[in-house]
Amino acid sequence: MSAVPAAEFTAVGRHYPGGVRALDAVDLRIDQGEMAAILGPSGSGKSTLLHLLGTLDAPTEGTVRVFGHDVGALSDDGLSALRARSIGFVFQQFHLAPNVPAVDNVADGLLYTGAGFRTRRRRALRALDRVGLTDRAHHRPHELSGGQRQRVAIARAVVGSPRLLLADEPTGALDTASGAAVMELLGELNLEGVTVVVITHDRELAARLPRRVEVRDGRVVADSGVAPREEAV
Repeated sequence: MSAVPAAEFTAVGRHYPGGVRALDAVDLRIDQGEMAAILGPSGSGKSTLLHLLGTLDAPTEGTVRVFGHDVGALSDDGLSALRARSIGFVFQQFHLAPNVPAVDNVADGLLYTGAGFRTRRRRALRALDRVGLTDRAHHRPHELSGGQRQRVAIARAVVGSPRLLLADEPTGALDTASGAAVMELLGELNLEGVTVVVITHDRELAARLPRRVEVRDGRVVADSGVAPREEAV
């Protein structure tokens, strides 16, 4: 694994007005090439972790580094560039533009890279091929199944060749078979070198991933990727 982690949290807190502490003193390291689940019930802080991992938010205290960059020290332009270059997002709700062909929904993932229209479309077609949807490139969302729409969303997330893919409840809106196919695809992307973090409340899904980080009340309460401390003799 690389010496520079994909993400590193050091004593991170995220607080909101009214004394709400969404995260409190979180230490977490995710190395490049890992595939991990962040697991917890509603209100546990896992969505706040997602926003910090994706540089969509900044910590109130402590330090968040993504690929070595201190998120709190970057300008808005710097954060946008880091997201466009290194981070992809997949959500439970697919967020595809209605009445827009799959290829153009995917190409929209490159809007902030400065690539021209033809380049965006060419790369979008390659991304759709990567997720097995070449034959659905010109279908609109309402002409696709739920599993196919999620694969379009994944193609959009990876079209910019991100090093970190954040998947928020990626199977939550899918039937069992479609959900299994999506998780298999995420596993394949991980084997290709993409760091994959799945945010979920589903213990069964999390149990199938190599690493599980459990969050409760804004704190990391268990982490299968960290060896337990040995008791002093």
